[in-house]
Amino acid sequence: MTRSDNAAGQRRARPRWPLLVALPLLAIGGWQLGEGVYIHAKATLAQFLLERAWAQTLDGDSEVRPWAWADTWPIARLTAPDHGVDLIVLQGASGRTMAFGPGHVSGTAAIGADGLALIGAHRDTHFRFLEHVRPGDALRLQTADGTVYDYRVELTEIVDHRQATLPMIEGRSTVTLVTCYPFDTIAPGGPLRYLVHASQDAPVMASR
Repeated sequence: MTRSDNAAGQRRARPRWPLLVALPLLAIGGWQLGEGVYIHAKATLAQFLLERAWAQTLDGDSEVRPWAWADTWPIARLTAPDHGVDLIVLQGASGRTMAFGPGHVSGTAAIGADGLALIGAHRDTHFRFLEHVRPGDALRLQTADGTVYDYRVELTEIVDHRQATLPMIEGRSTVTLVTCYPFDTIAPGGPLRYLVHASQDAPVMASR
């Protein structure tokens, strides 16, 4: 074998080690992509089941569980016309509940009542749109009795949940939508929260 043949063989062999390193990385990336697709698919599929439970709720049934083993039920419908968002809001805001939709935080005001109603959801599914919400945007909430309440976004802010406190609201109805922050992080959790504060316009009775 000549020196030139040997050099050519070495040149051909060099690209192999980056491929050996890349294969595990591709496998990890594929697994993470699969997890993301699964989470989004579950959240989307749940909304179809929740729609059916919500229709029964508007017909007068109470605490309609969307599937047999559910420990939550629909209490409101949230729409954001400026962002093409239409979501069923569930009772309670546990991690298990928010896997399927936004949840109304127990202990805060009822939706439409005087005081502050707090609704939470995950930043990578149902409340991803909050990143694009701006003051002046419209929010609409329909409650189980068919009443529709219109809200207008007043403020968005980023807070540390270890230090932040929610204001005491008297004499008017407000709603705050909350999710984790930042939106584009890969790591779950963290202390930061993104808040969207909105106040209520005059309620309108919806026809069933």
